[in-house]
Amino acid sequence: MRILFLCLLTLADTHGQVAQTRFVEEPEDQTVVAGQKIVLSCVVLNYSGIVQWTKDGLALGMGQGLKAWPRYRIVGTADSGQYNLEITDAELSDDAVYECQATEAALRSRRAKLTVLIPPEDPSIDGAPEILLRAGTPYNLTCRARNAKPAATIVWYRDGLQQDGAITSTEVLADGKRETTTSQLAINPTDLDIGRVFSCRSTNDAIPAGKETFIKLNVHHPPTVTLSIQPQTVQEGERVVFTCMATANPEIKGYRWAKGGVIIEDAKENKYDTQVDYTFFTEPVSCEVHNDIGSTNVSTLVDVHFAPRIVVDPKPTITDIGSDVTLTCVWSGNPPLTLTWTKKESNMVLSNSNQLYLKSVTQADAGQYVCKAIVPRIGVGEREVTLFVNGPPVISSEAVQYAVRGDRGKVECFIGSTPPPDRIAWAWKENILEAGTLERYTVERTNTGSGVLSTLTINNVMDVDFQTRYNCTAWNSFGPGTAIIQLEEKEVLPVGIIAGATIGASILVISFLVALACFLYRRRKGSRKDVTLRKLDIKVETVNREPLTLHADRDEDTASVSTATRVMKAIYSSFKDDVDLKQDLRCDTIDTREEYELKDPTNGYYNVRAHEDRPSSRTVLYADYRNPGPARYDTRPPSRLSHSSGYAQLNTYSRGPTSDYNAEAAPGPGPPPGTAGGETASQLSYENYGGHAAFPAGTGYATYRLGYGQPPSLDRAPYDAYDPMGKYASATRFSYTSQHSDYGQRFQQRMQTHV
Repeated sequence: MRILFLCLLTLADTHGQVAQTRFVEEPEDQTVVAGQKIVLSCVVLNYSGIVQWTKDGLALGMGQGLKAWPRYRIVGTADSGQYNLEITDAELSDDAVYECQATEAALRSRRAKLTVLIPPEDPSIDGAPEILLRAGTPYNLTCRARNAKPAATIVWYRDGLQQDGAITSTEVLADGKRETTTSQLAINPTDLDIGRVFSCRSTNDAIPAGKETFIKLNVHHPPTVTLSIQPQTVQEGERVVFTCMATANPEIKGYRWAKGGVIIEDAKENKYDTQVDYTFFTEPVSCEVHNDIGSTNVSTLVDVHFAPRIVVDPKPTITDIGSDVTLTCVWSGNPPLTLTWTKKESNMVLSNSNQLYLKSVTQADAGQYVCKAIVPRIGVGEREVTLFVNGPPVISSEAVQYAVRGDRGKVECFIGSTPPPDRIAWAWKENILEAGTLERYTVERTNTGSGVLSTLTINNVMDVDFQTRYNCTAWNSFGPGTAIIQLEEKEVLPVGIIAGATIGASILVISFLVALACFLYRRRKGSRKDVTLRKLDIKVETVNREPLTLHADRDEDTASVSTATRVMKAIYSSFKDDVDLKQDLRCDTIDTREEYELKDPTNGYYNVRAHEDRPSSRTVLYADYRNPGPARYDTRPPSRLSHSSGYAQLNTYSRGPTSDYNAEAAPGPGPPPGTAGGETASQLSYENYGGHAAFPAGTGYATYRLGYGQPPSLDRAPYDAYDPMGKYASATRFSYTSQHSDYGQRFQQRMQTHV
């Protein structure tokens, strides 16, 4: 009994001591990255015994230094009860469960799990740094992140852009702790992926930033071809250039061209120059480029503008009356064409499609139909097709026909329907004739391209034939057809009347042409009038001393006097008929121009000085003298008259008093003063014309004479040249001569007029 008490006492004493020893800090679960340092805490209160750590149940040893574990040591002071475990350069082997034990107090801390994290090795991509692929062949890019704890996560990028759809798998290594991660990204490379860069990035808890590796793609592909045309739209017959632009990896080996599937042997380069026609619109031109990987063929059509061309020709159709008919006609053209169906000689459009549908046709529907295609601004095409409608004979001859009495006459009966008539008969009076001859009548049958012509010929047509009706009847398998024809007499004009009418018409035409030619000639000549003479016209005058007395045996003198007479009338009349008179002057002057050339006694000597200056003068237009009063001629000076271009020129000089000229005005045959004795100047008195209303004979007016005499106030020889300037300062020049006339530059002879 005593022994039991002692045991209970001892047990109670021990319990009191243990209750005083306890853990203030116990180790906890921690994570450490391989290569780093970690400290597991253990603090025991009221304990001075042995403290040890266990690793996965295995005691590590006692004391501060754990010789068996060089990287392990106990840190802290025993006085404070600190028994912390420090691990440096953590390794995968340190990944375990740790426990702190106070052996003498029989105390154990809670278990602490130390997890060691291991980053993956640098990721690797199969085939890196550059992989050769083939365009169009799918491929899996493979990236691996090895020996990671925990397993690594892999992400793919293409040119910096994250890619989805990768397939990832992990593999646990033999130690059961590390894993290798594999990721595959499926791609379908094209020529656009040449030089493309893909990257693989692996991460885990040990290295959140991850590690990355790259791979570059080199894609072999057949040529990529682009075919272009220049110009893109052309007219048929113009030239175009086809250009075949190609890229390839590896390099291009050659080109091959074809049209409509037929190889063009002459085309070997990347350009093909040719002249196009309508076939290029439907037959494509192709360019084939090849390299070591393969070949690529690209084709194109040409936008050729061309006139309509027939594709399906309409075919003649034969059908029975009452049937439905479809006529087909197909055209091609570019730009898109417009198609119309019409019946020949009719403008009514029956259809605008390739087919013309006719329902329940009649014989009136038979005939030719026109299928027309129009390409705007390019051209027009058309085809004709014939529709034959089987039915009874249709006779299309004229109901009234004509013949000449006594001649041979014909009555015609034309049957144009189908099928052709089996029988044709003529009937008149009591006569019936299908073929052959009956008395004066003969029947003939002729097959033409469009039908059958039956002709009843009547020899020696008589009156009775014009009073008879002729019945033409035709039969075929569909029935008969009949026409009644009346013969009437044809009036015939006699041959003499026809010939006379023809000759008369010819004469009228010729007369009209001659009159038109004369009218045009006079109109052209009349356009050269009412223009003033230029100052630089030649002033030198040639005086012809030959007498102008009219002689019956001298036609030239007669022409001259006639011309001078008309000139005097044009100058001193009141110009009532000036237009007709000037026309006569032009005609007469043209006729006598050669005569005046031959009568120049100086042989053109003074024409040489035509360029010298003339006396200052003023130019007076013809309009200034259109309607002069009688007073205008009271003091009219002597004048000189010349023929130039068929017009009259009047050069007037200052004159003396009127009395000086009165003595000269007396009529007489003798020469005026100042004229050489052996010379006689023909004088033509104005009284020869019987006077004029503007110049009544008698008082107040001197008698005007036309001649080559010199007035008394001008003391000079008949052929003396006029002073170049200043001598007759008041000289006035009156001209009908056109400035632009060619005639006025050549003929400069003048006649003098004196009072």
